[in-house]
Amino acid sequence: MHSATLVLIPGLMCDRTVWSDVLPHLGDWAPRATVPDHGLCDSLSGMAQQILDTTTGPLALVGHSMGGRIAMEMVRMAPQRVCHLTLMDTGHLPRPAGPEGEAEAAKRHALLEIAEQQGVAAMARTWAQGMVHPDRLKDAPLMEAIVAMFARKTPQHFAGQIRALLARPDASPTLQNIRGPVHLVCGAQDTWSPVSQHQAMAELLAQPVLSVIPDAGHMAPMERPQAVAQVLLAGLSSAP
Repeated sequence: MHSATLVLIPGLMCDRTVWSDVLPHLGDWAPRATVPDHGLCDSLSGMAQQILDTTTGPLALVGHSMGGRIAMEMVRMAPQRVCHLTLMDTGHLPRPAGPEGEAEAAKRHALLEIAEQQGVAAMARTWAQGMVHPDRLKDAPLMEAIVAMFARKTPQHFAGQIRALLARPDASPTLQNIRGPVHLVCGAQDTWSPVSQHQAMAELLAQPVLSVIPDAGHMAPMERPQAVAQVLLAGLSSAP
């Protein structure tokens, strides 16, 4: 039996649904898994602290998208608690200065405006168009599962998480200080957090292990759950 708790950290406006089809393939790690809820917290450090406060003992962290940034904050804040780290479909850099950063903020606030005026489901249908492999846009059950997951949260949740992401720190020093292996996982067709972004993270790490999931976009755990589970299990094989 494993001594560590497996923490599957969801990303922006996501919940347990991201991992629901992955969990059955995680073997004896499944009973040790927990999926945190970020609530109305509006900072990555606050989300990280919530998880640290509500778990005990050593932690095997798997962070997807914004969840990867939260996982890196947990490593920065409590490195002694983290015995395994997988970062999936995520990034490590702060919001860029100048026009590029302003464009990101405008894009995120435009989605927030849709959520506030037309509802979260309407926003999710717009957002999801660029978040899966193009072929999966015709997968009605998958697309509706993504929309329904978002719609379980409110515009207030979305606003808080946008604030957290726009104020994200540079996690480069955290990655450079990790001496053990870090597993990086990315959907091959992820256009939001592309493979090149994970390769840049790998260059900062002492022992990077990069896995690319074929035929998957940003929502790889929902698009290719069995493939993702196999990669996660390979990484977790060395965790206590």
